[in-house]
Amino acid sequence: MAQPLKLEEESFTEFRRKLMAAEVLSAAMERLLIQLHFCGKLSVVVHNGRVLKSGYEEGYFRKPIDP
Repeated sequence: MAQPLKLEEESFTEFRRKLMAAEVLSAAMERLLIQLHFCGKLSVVVHNGRVLKSGYEEGYFRKPIDP
């Protein structure tokens, strides 16, 4: 029984590491965001390991107003 618990702990540790390192997007998605010069907020809702819903909000970071 200790083996599944150890695997779960290792998986959760890797999950936290990837979140902290901002490694949550695939390389292909990151390339698209760069090509689009996207500035905004991405959101993903996950349930039991599956993506239920995702979305985006443009203009989340406002451009500075020139004086």
